[in-house]
Amino acid sequence: MASHPANLWVLLGLGLAGILLMTKKLKKTIKADFGAFIQKLELLPPPQPAPPKAPHPLTGLNFAVSDVFDIEGYVTGFGHPDWLRTHEASSRTSPVVLALVEGGATCVGKTVVDELAYSIHGENKHYSAPTNPAAPTLIPGGSSSGAAVAVAANFVDFSLGIDTLGGVRVPAAFCGVIGFRPSYGVISNTGIIPVSSSLDTVGLLAKDPNVLHRVGLVLLQLPYSVQRNPKQILLADDCFQLLKIPADRVSQVVINSIEKHFGRQGLKHENLEKYFNSKVPSLKEFYSLKINGDSKFSSLLLLANVAQFLQRYEFKCAHGEWINSKKPVLDSSFSAQINESVNMTNKEIEICKSIRTEMRLAVSDLLKDDGMLVIPTTAYPPPKLGSKEIFSEDYQNCVFSLLSIASISGCCQVTLPLGYYDKCPVSVSFIARHGGDRFLLDTVQTLYSSLQEHADTFAKSKLSYNAVKQEHSAEAVKEKGNQAYKDKQWQKAIGFYTEAIKLSGNNAMYYSNRAAAYLELGSFLQAEADCTKAIDLDKKNVKAYLRRGTAREMLGYYKEAIEDFSHALVLEPTNKRAAVSAERLRKVFQ
Repeated sequence: MASHPANLWVLLGLGLAGILLMTKKLKKTIKADFGAFIQKLELLPPPQPAPPKAPHPLTGLNFAVSDVFDIEGYVTGFGHPDWLRTHEASSRTSPVVLALVEGGATCVGKTVVDELAYSIHGENKHYSAPTNPAAPTLIPGGSSSGAAVAVAANFVDFSLGIDTLGGVRVPAAFCGVIGFRPSYGVISNTGIIPVSSSLDTVGLLAKDPNVLHRVGLVLLQLPYSVQRNPKQILLADDCFQLLKIPADRVSQVVINSIEKHFGRQGLKHENLEKYFNSKVPSLKEFYSLKINGDSKFSSLLLLANVAQFLQRYEFKCAHGEWINSKKPVLDSSFSAQINESVNMTNKEIEICKSIRTEMRLAVSDLLKDDGMLVIPTTAYPPPKLGSKEIFSEDYQNCVFSLLSIASISGCCQVTLPLGYYDKCPVSVSFIARHGGDRFLLDTVQTLYSSLQEHADTFAKSKLSYNAVKQEHSAEAVKEKGNQAYKDKQWQKAIGFYTEAIKLSGNNAMYYSNRAAAYLELGSFLQAEADCTKAIDLDKKNVKAYLRRGTAREMLGYYKEAIEDFSHALVLEPTNKRAAVSAERLRKVFQ
């Protein structure tokens, strides 16, 4: 839970003192609220029900909402003073805000958004960029910049934002908090100013995964259900190749955490570029129609183009008349984007609808009810304030290629912090199929602590990036050895396992697997030696004890073989092979 208001200014004083030197570099004054709030207010929850009824589920929590949510008696500002000036106060409060207040939480204010909630950068020339508590010289990300900053600075327990093309996920990633984009359409957008009606989703930001879970269940109106573990978790290798920091800094943390909780067997790798090329045929039609190119195209880049095209078109449909009549002062880069020709024919609108439908089916077919997809949240670390990098073609292409997957498919996505790399916040995202929100929130709650531990360990590790890369190379070679073994190419398998051992000599599995191949060739002394090495490295390696027992039996070392099979039984009491072998040898030895 966030700090009590009485203690808030003490914490804030410490925080400001900690970044006092940074203020000089920024050449601006850091506001007491980090520039997060546009309006302070208070919506109090109803009284608690009398016992024996349970208290409200969100009792004791406070929250803020981005300035796109209507609150009765207040003008919704939409990130622009001209919008504020030309609109009346709201006559009712957004149902989603009311649901949280009625659930026991207290709303304490409205937070800054990007200009007309359009961009993902977090810099608004009318209200200035809220200060990123995780990295004060870097942009906070947008459009829900103030909502993320309010959570990161501990002013509130959670906040609401709007996610169109990353409006919650990007600021969560850049400010080092959790960001949740629910499945499209599962939460009402009533009482919220639209940006792009077919992409907009109410989003949630929090620091504590338990708070995220509590609030998420209230927002989604989900009943209690038994928690399910994912049966497969897919790492999108081609998406991780887009990262501008070492990919292993993110992927290895995820792999280690997944193996700890769910084992290695459910971990798989996927190339989304190839998958979407085959499963979303309307992308090719869109490409031919709008870009007039040849048959070669990148499905991820096309998704980014479709998403941006839809956003511009729907934004202009919703707000073009106001912009033309009121002539608001707009940032030049934003003005250039929305003034691009975005006329869409009926055929083009139908193609976009087909892409959305095909994408949702493709992701559902890939993940089914028990799968999870892992991708980087953004390709780039947060850029510096005022940086022109955010307008570069590569930045736009890489960032929106990742963000558009959930936006176009309508699937749910959670962004999780993973510490820092080179003083910049690092994050990763988990995606579940459309409607799999409860499953996603449950999985995040299970994995979160482990992810933070592994991220911290990785950051402090003395292993160089090259050493980690070597371990991955060794793993790839081992897989080749496994395939050769399945094909009964024993000598070839030994060669691959030997190469893996040279790359990473402290992995017990490599020695144990090579021993299995030696056993097939009748090389029992080599098999025994490899198993002994494997056991030295991992005292709980059941397969190594079984294989050494087999080798020793063939060498006539019956007593030692019995000891190995017996030890395997201690580690794995239900292992039939160990039980049968030990019993058989006892009869022989007697």
